[in-house]
Amino acid sequence: MNVGTKTSPAAIAYAKPTLYRHFHRIAWLAVALALGVIVFGAFVRLSNAGLSCPDWPTCYGRASWPTATSQGLADHAATAIRPVEIHKAWREQLHRMIAGGLGVLVLVLALLAARKRRHGVLQVAAAAVLVALAIPLYMRGMHVAASALAIAGEAVLLFAALRWSNVDLARTAALTLAVIIFQALLGMWTVTWLLKPIVVMGHLLGGLTTFALLTWMAWRATHSPIRLVDALALRRWVIVVLALLAVQIALGGWTSANYAALACANDFPKCVGRWWPPHDFREGFVLWRGIGVDYEGGVLDGASRIAIQLAHRMMAVVAFTALVALALRLLRTPGLRGWAVLLALLACTQVALGIANVKLSLPLDVAVAHNAGAVLLLFVLVSLLARLRAVD
Repeated sequence: MNVGTKTSPAAIAYAKPTLYRHFHRIAWLAVALALGVIVFGAFVRLSNAGLSCPDWPTCYGRASWPTATSQGLADHAATAIRPVEIHKAWREQLHRMIAGGLGVLVLVLALLAARKRRHGVLQVAAAAVLVALAIPLYMRGMHVAASALAIAGEAVLLFAALRWSNVDLARTAALTLAVIIFQALLGMWTVTWLLKPIVVMGHLLGGLTTFALLTWMAWRATHSPIRLVDALALRRWVIVVLALLAVQIALGGWTSANYAALACANDFPKCVGRWWPPHDFREGFVLWRGIGVDYEGGVLDGASRIAIQLAHRMMAVVAFTALVALALRLLRTPGLRGWAVLLALLACTQVALGIANVKLSLPLDVAVAHNAGAVLLLFVLVSLLARLRAVD
């Protein structure tokens, strides 16, 4: 692209990025690792292991996890919050370690994407250092200072992302790093605020946002466009369906965080034997209830949990209809029939898994698969959004 040549914004947005030659490979590795983090995180949450390491980022003061209950471990301050459950602690701490590995990969991507920007590497590195310095301060109880450093690091990344264009994916890489840093904070608050539902749901959405950004970045770095005459119209379809899926995922996260998955017992399509049972939407969707309450097991009454479950089911009908409609639209488009079949199969499988969760009383393997299905649906939609381009 020659300097001084007039180029349309659309052409700039779809220009082939000039990147480090292995950038796309690192990005795809990050996508795979993000998928693992989300699915394993669902396993941790659904097996009630989310509070098995009540301190952060250590687990009862250890970098790994306790393997035996010893006198020294029993004297650790974290035991005053929650007794040691060795069979659960490894799940939570391993999840943190895998997430930490993903954070390192995202940092590498941000550094590589910013290397041709003026002071780009310095800005990304400075943000990372600020956040890294916040961790030991937090562990020493200096929470205000730690928060100030973390916020400063986030501000550096956001300011850089606003200033940079996205031809070389520098903006997306910086935003992804900012999201994953905030995601780490949500992970910390999930533990320290005792599974507060709004934080648990936010943590899920943050993980999926990270996954979506990495998927988009990986496809753009791979430069594998699908060129169609009506690509722009089709992209609008995808954006609408993606928005509906995001709402349904948020409702699913709220259902899980409030332990409302079995609010209708094993009844489907009815709920506790009725099509419209007594419910309390007002109480069921109170987002903030203060800090200090242990939310493990849930604190809402039956009517509130039923309201959450009903909302999740009703939105599932809307999301499923939109997904199938998009699949039919793709089926009529040459070159996209494989994507259409995949999208339809995933949508039907996801509905079947949701019903199985209710009828089988939320078996762990089915519940985890239901979370994985949402991630795969997100992958298909984001992949289409990243690859669809108008014919030049």
